[in-house]
Amino acid sequence: MSRMQSSRRRFLQLAALSAAWLASIGRARSAKHDAKEVSTKPRVVVIGAGLGGLCCGAHLARQGFPVTVVEQHHVPGGYATSFPRGRFNFEVSLHGTALADNAAGRMLEALGVSKRIELVELPAVYRLITPELNITVPQKDPDAFVRLLAEHFPAEKAGIAQFINDLVSIAAAFDNLDRYRNSPLKLLTSLPYRTLWKIRNKTLGELLDGYVEAPAAREALVALWGYYGLPPSRLSAFYFAVATGGYLRDGSYYIRPRSQSLSTALAEVIEASGGKVQYGTAVEKIDVRSGAVEGVVLSDGTALPAEVVVSNASAPDIFNRMLPPAAVPSDYREKLAEYRPSISSFIVWLGLKQDLRGIVEGYNTHVGSGQGPEADYRSCLKGEIDHGGFVVTLYDNLFEGYSEPGTSTLQILFLSGYEPWRRFEADYKAGRKEAYNEQKERWTETLIRRAEETVVPGLSSMIEVKEAATPLTNWRFTRNPEGAIYGFEQATNNAFFNRISNRTPVGGLYLASAWGNPGGGYVGVLTGGQQAYQDIVKDWGS
Repeated sequence: MSRMQSSRRRFLQLAALSAAWLASIGRARSAKHDAKEVSTKPRVVVIGAGLGGLCCGAHLARQGFPVTVVEQHHVPGGYATSFPRGRFNFEVSLHGTALADNAAGRMLEALGVSKRIELVELPAVYRLITPELNITVPQKDPDAFVRLLAEHFPAEKAGIAQFINDLVSIAAAFDNLDRYRNSPLKLLTSLPYRTLWKIRNKTLGELLDGYVEAPAAREALVALWGYYGLPPSRLSAFYFAVATGGYLRDGSYYIRPRSQSLSTALAEVIEASGGKVQYGTAVEKIDVRSGAVEGVVLSDGTALPAEVVVSNASAPDIFNRMLPPAAVPSDYREKLAEYRPSISSFIVWLGLKQDLRGIVEGYNTHVGSGQGPEADYRSCLKGEIDHGGFVVTLYDNLFEGYSEPGTSTLQILFLSGYEPWRRFEADYKAGRKEAYNEQKERWTETLIRRAEETVVPGLSSMIEVKEAATPLTNWRFTRNPEGAIYGFEQATNNAFFNRISNRTPVGGLYLASAWGNPGGGYVGVLTGGQQAYQDIVKDWGS
């Protein structure tokens, strides 16, 4: 076979895969509902008021579906929320997200959410400090990023430029999945097939091997690996490329005054469209009859009938606890068992009695240990708080007035495996927290010391309010197994074409969360909510 014939064959194979993937977004798979016209819209219960569930519920409520969202907490949002301590209001999770000039931004505009929130452009995509580098990656200027790194690694200039350009082109191509979703021909002619084919099953590390060799240059290019929860050796290259290319191309934004505004706005859309958001109540089980859902049972024993159930809860909890065992096909259960919950986090929030705006450099500073991403990830899994990388976010460098006059708000994030905290699990759940609190305080003080040494001189002397959260804290508020912050891992066995579908083998049950498709992150879960909505409309009629 000639090289041209081989290239043409690969092109056609990828085109077929792309077309199949696009078709799967809108094709009904439930035999129960295929070719079934319904005269009235089915009742919908959404389990959990995280962004994925809220987004799906908002779409459905606006289309006249009777929607009830059931949330165990007293506010909507899941990780997209904030909380007060003294005179400070701390952000739980958001550092920056791509919600403008892209598919997610257009979706929020269509829902009427954009006019309810205010986006603030970050001063830079990120700042990186390692023993070899101290650089700041500019917003919306990939060429400037290339020039910046080329100054430090002139021998790697060509590979750096090609890598960054490919990230941006992949992000642009996948933006077209939204722009041209009703025109497959336009979509197929816009995709960069050679790059997509090359990386479809690759890890980020394998992808990077084709561009850059210098370890310090590689670390700078993949500094955002922690945003996706896996090191380059295991992270899906495709997921990294779409997300990071989007940051570099479209910029990164914060939601003013806090991410809670986005969650609240989505809940308001649901209620304004006739839906209901019920707080302070958990769903205990999902009732199933003849292979399809027929409602849920709440923690107070109340039964809510529903023909459609949308899960914003963790997939392991749904399929291993809430559903009757016989309702889940064994092969599906075995497939789920192959997937791992993502890494968790240890976070320290500090309210400072000093205004650092413009005095301390950087908004979002990633501090690498010098060991490299792979070693930093292992340190996170083991709980080596003294050695792994971490992130310092000085929110007051975003906009004036983030904190009260004369004060500042700081967050220190260390990704954490669950194993260092598993030994406290039983006592924690039983309310015995003495040993747990000792460990929590040790980690807190260690991170404060490290942030003081690298980013904020004199930090410990400025502290007025101090709070921290562990993987067990994350479990308590979300019930995510092992305190996972990104749903299922974005490993190559569960990403892109291979990612778990938002349709499930249980009739009327859909996923709309980081545990479904496409995965974690603000844009990921919002997109998953939209895709679940599209599936429901296809299955049940609009």
